[in-house]
Amino acid sequence: MKKIAILFVSLFSLAITSCKDKTVPVSEKIKRSWAANIVKEGSTTVYTKGAASNTKPGYSSFTLNLLFAPNVTLKEADGNSFTGQYELIGDTKLVLKNLSPVPTGTGGTIEFTINSVTDTALDITRTSASQKTGGTINNYNLVAQ
Repeated sequence: MKKIAILFVSLFSLAITSCKDKTVPVSEKIKRSWAANIVKEGSTTVYTKGAASNTKPGYSSFTLNLLFAPNVTLKEADGNSFTGQYELIGDTKLVLKNLSPVPTGTGGTIEFTINSVTDTALDITRTSASQKTGGTINNYNLVAQ
């Protein structure tokens, strides 16, 4: 009887330890098409999905498509679309590069700090000022499409 109890405890322990959640890497979490949920230009919220009083309603068409690594498509609030490649540096920096046509004032590269990422949400902040938005550092809270 004692051997059966030990066997049962051993099997139970093995089952518990083998069922741990597997951590999904950031590189896999970001492989989605993302749409704007909340956008801040500097400290000013200019867009909230579904709000009637957005000062920049064009963000309703903003998308960042990272689905087909390493290719990227960025559609900005003004309707302009850019294609290129993206690179993840560590788990905290997202670099869009070789963008064509070249977005104003970027030299073809836009970098973001990844503030947080889940399977359904991506929060990023541009690391340099955007000329299109009057020289502000912009924060994009995105949701998976």
